[in-house]
Amino acid sequence: MFCPECGTWNRSASKQCTACQRALPVLKGSAEVPDALTSAIRQATGNRYRIRRRVGSGGMADVYEAEHATLGRPLAVKVMHAHLARDAGMRERFRREAEAASRLVHPLIASPLDYGEAGETVYLVLPFLAGGALADTLTRDRTVPPARLAMIGAQVAIALDHAHRHGVVHRDIKPDNILFDDDGNAFITDFGIATARFHGRLTDGGKAMGTPHYMSPEQASGRVVDGRSDLYAVGVVMYECLAGEPPFDGLDGYAVGYKHVHEAPVPIATKVPGLDAALATIVMRCLAKAPEARYGRGRELAAALLDWMHHVGGPDAALVAATPRTSSPAVAG
Repeated sequence: MFCPECGTWNRSASKQCTACQRALPVLKGSAEVPDALTSAIRQATGNRYRIRRRVGSGGMADVYEAEHATLGRPLAVKVMHAHLARDAGMRERFRREAEAASRLVHPLIASPLDYGEAGETVYLVLPFLAGGALADTLTRDRTVPPARLAMIGAQVAIALDHAHRHGVVHRDIKPDNILFDDDGNAFITDFGIATARFHGRLTDGGKAMGTPHYMSPEQASGRVVDGRSDLYAVGVVMYECLAGEPPFDGLDGYAVGYKHVHEAPVPIATKVPGLDAALATIVMRCLAKAPEARYGRGRELAAALLDWMHHVGGPDAALVAATPRTSSPAVAG
């Protein structure tokens, strides 16, 4: 959220502004599931899932911890806000998330397990990931150690390579959409604004969709994007994990988008003195303004990060980096 006092961008989980130290507004919402909603979900799903508690809320949906009524498997049920479910375009966007991600069968992509609609109850069922979100880590620790960050970046890049090869561009890679399992493996989730070759466009021409701090220059300009736009976002995430803040900030989304298009980021080596030069080069290549100057494929970025880990940290670096410092559970969605 943007601080109402000084306008500085802060994570939604932050209690005070990182710039002016003023207390941030508390987001409203109870952790308890209203009985009416519980009943609506049960009716919509035919009592297949037991709803435990609400674990998260976003601009489009609430997310609940649940389990399969028969198998006992931990699950997450993502329920679209009722006022949005009344809008045909928003329902289509929500449905498209399920369709786009369900076509992606990959160990590091949290693919939907079920989807349904019943009146104003529109829901998506996903795996429950108990290792926390990268956003939680940044809120707690502000930065991520380079070796751990390289492993996260490599796994995200590998998952994105699979999505891109199947015609899906995510368009909203950010710390909130990178989740971890119990072993610290990174998963990508939330394909709500993904562009897929099997979909028609849902957005108006020239309209930018995504999260401003992680948009590529072409995305911020409302131009057509490809997989290299997602790799730019991975670069933003890696930059933030190392420096403790994203490369660009501003008073509002427009100001941030303008900087992505027109301004050069401060080199990560300047922001993080002592950072290994090879890792700094990888991060800054992802942040190139021109798509052709970035890595062409996710697997190329992943190979560069894994090669760096091998040469800098030794053969066991990957095992060390994969060990997480978990916090609160996360859900796919």
